Amino acid sequence: MKHFDYANPYPSTRIPVFARNVVSTSHPLAAQAGLRMLHQGGNAVDAAIAAAAAMTLVEPVSNGLGSDAFCILWDGQQLHGLNSSGSAPAAWTPEYFRKKYGADAATPPMRGIDSVTVPGAVGAWAALSERFGKLPFADLMAPAIEIAERGYLVPPVVQQKWDAATPILKDQPGFADAFLPWGRSPKVGELFKFPAAARALKSIAGSKGESFYRGEIAAALEAFSTANGGSLKASDLAACKPEWVTPVEREYRGYTLHEIPPNGQGIAALIALGILEKFDIASLPVDSVQSQHLQIEAMKLAFADVYRYVAERGAMEVTTEQMLDDAYLAARAKLIDPTRAQDFQAGNPVKGGTIYLTAADENGMMVSFIQSNYMGFGSGCVEPTFGISLQNRGHGFSLKDGSPNQVAPGKRPFHTIIPGFLTKKGQPIMSFGVMGGNMQPQGHLQTLVRMLDYGQNPQAACDAPRWRFNAGRAINVEAAMNPATVQGLKDLGHEVEVINDSYQDFGAGQFIWRVGEENGKPSEEGYVIASDPRRDGLAAGY
Repeated sequence: MKHFDYANPYPSTRIPVFARNVVSTSHPLAAQAGLRMLHQGGNAVDAAIAAAAAMTLVEPVSNGLGSDAFCILWDGQQLHGLNSSGSAPAAWTPEYFRKKYGADAATPPMRGIDSVTVPGAVGAWAALSERFGKLPFADLMAPAIEIAERGYLVPPVVQQKWDAATPILKDQPGFADAFLPWGRSPKVGELFKFPAAARALKSIAGSKGESFYRGEIAAALEAFSTANGGSLKASDLAACKPEWVTPVEREYRGYTLHEIPPNGQGIAALIALGILEKFDIASLPVDSVQSQHLQIEAMKLAFADVYRYVAERGAMEVTTEQMLDDAYLAARAKLIDPTRAQDFQAGNPVKGGTIYLTAADENGMMVSFIQSNYMGFGSGCVEPTFGISLQNRGHGFSLKDGSPNQVAPGKRPFHTIIPGFLTKKGQPIMSFGVMGGNMQPQGHLQTLVRMLDYGQNPQAACDAPRWRFNAGRAINVEAAMNPATVQGLKDLGHEVEVINDSYQDFGAGQFIWRVGEENGKPSEEGYVIASDPRRDGLAAGY
């Protein structure tokens, strides 16, 4: 088994948690909702769904009932992937947006009703429950319904993000009534109730999600969209079908990392690790300038290709196999100069703003689950009858002719949210994720290097200071990073901005690592779990 160093070299408010039945989320009430299902005889899928439903309430800035979702899970025997990202309404074409927003518009709008694609999260809950759950679906909604009706006290990080989004979104339809009942953003410790969402959750519970796509909620969403100049129809919702997919994978240091295939950006982490594997990173000190530099440059190369090529699979001009080809990645690795930072362009691989949670049970089922409204509060639009806070994934489309990600009716946009899963010799090792826009594959890369190359335990890898690549040679680093490392990166030509607010820029992760991975008997050993101190979260178990 992997022998971690459990001495944490970084300041932290968290310690690793060891248990046989575990849930890790970015809010304690959601983690407790998941544990409640495990106590009732449910499995890890039941726990994940209950936690996800609760998260729509307790971290509404990052997700809601109008979110999209992805999942990778180990059912005890094999790995499964689920893509439950919604598609564009049938009315969406480049001409639709150019007519409304001008011939020079490059993308659909960032906010408002014309940024809303079909929400897929509720469909993910129903599909997961039907295929893998043990408890009645209505039981899984009970903790969230209770939270919506009785309310909860707003915690510090959620409050900070809520306050930051309010000036931007306060005039969007339904936003103020739903999220500013005080006439302002909440203060830490104020009680927030969401009776409209309780109404929706009861409808979802009673219909196993059908009312959201083919019933009263679908009708309400069409009416809301029409009233506000949008084009989302009940027929668009009825056409939503979560897709079971085979995760894409790549080996790294004897382990195999699995990600959801495009239309998501998970392949960026696979590309970056494939490039980084060409270097003896473990021979360099863990927080050294050279170690961080190589990781940053590998990530830049990965993003150059991802932003050029990744879209819905049927629209891509290259395959994932071509993007992950070993010879191609070796050639990309040779572009890295250990002595200077560079601004990389896409290669030619052709031959010739999110919540993340994870749960695992003593029978070996492990669930890696992510759902998101995209940017803070998504579109800002909230259907009032059922409290459906709608995502803004439509902004991820392009209007540019020839772009593989150009908007089209029924097409899925480029997606940032990516659950991760690690195996070794065909056995499950870790369900994990790091939320936060394009920080997600960067977080996957940095935390995995710390665990697999340097032997840091999951909580230490989570606590360590992070960098974030933006564009060109520009990076952000957390204020906790060693000043000598920061200066060394500047000396190599990185354009470094030190950020004091870790909550906004560097993501937040949850990790469940199976202890005793070599004997194939997780129920006898259990798990070590970690939760990121950059959020209000909790790693809980029994």
